[in-house]
Amino acid sequence: MSTLKEHIVSSYEDELTNLSKSISEMGGLVEQAIIESASALLRLDHQRAQDIREFDKRIDEMQQHINDAAVSIIARRQPMAADLRMVVTAIQVANDLERTGDMAKQLAKRALQIETLGLAPKFYNGVKHMTELVARQLKMALDAYLARDSKAAVEVCNRDDEVDALHTSLFRELLTYMMEDPRNITQCTHLLFCAKSLERVGDHATNIAEAAYYLETGLHLAAEAQQRSPR
Repeated sequence: MSTLKEHIVSSYEDELTNLSKSISEMGGLVEQAIIESASALLRLDHQRAQDIREFDKRIDEMQQHINDAAVSIIARRQPMAADLRMVVTAIQVANDLERTGDMAKQLAKRALQIETLGLAPKFYNGVKHMTELVARQLKMALDAYLARDSKAAVEVCNRDDEVDALHTSLFRELLTYMMEDPRNITQCTHLLFCAKSLERVGDHATNIAEAAYYLETGLHLAAEAQQRSPR
């Protein structure tokens, strides 16, 4: 009887471990998709942009796998407390990762639509810098989630302002460039959408960080911040 009980507990722990491993694998794939799609955009590498479609299929399949595994654990194991938080946040994080993968696909689509890199280098450098920022933010958020590190999660959320500020700056510069010369409108519009997609990646990274905070503490970071803020 004791051996059977130990086997059941071990099997349950294995399921939770595998769920975390799936999140880690999916996260790594999404990080790669963002970097590859931005590279395709900045190099006008159409073949690389086409390859992002395969990334997106794999990302969607992994999200479905994680969701199915999480629902199965809830139905069969009826987890409580920290285990329940782990399973529920896995569904949430997989959803944010899937949407981040969609942003990578949007970048790849723009790479296929741009005919030439005809704007000033500073605009492409701005997109490159944004990509570096959000890729780092996404990695930090995933690391915080997998390590159940609430302090690191807070740091990720605090860094989102940097991404937003860069997006706003790039938006204003591109808009000015479009007004100065209507011939730049098409390319500027593509880059505006790319910058917005990257800004959304930062938002999803923040969501993952908030899930990491909740996973460790059982508290919602936004509510905690509001309570601590001076009135």
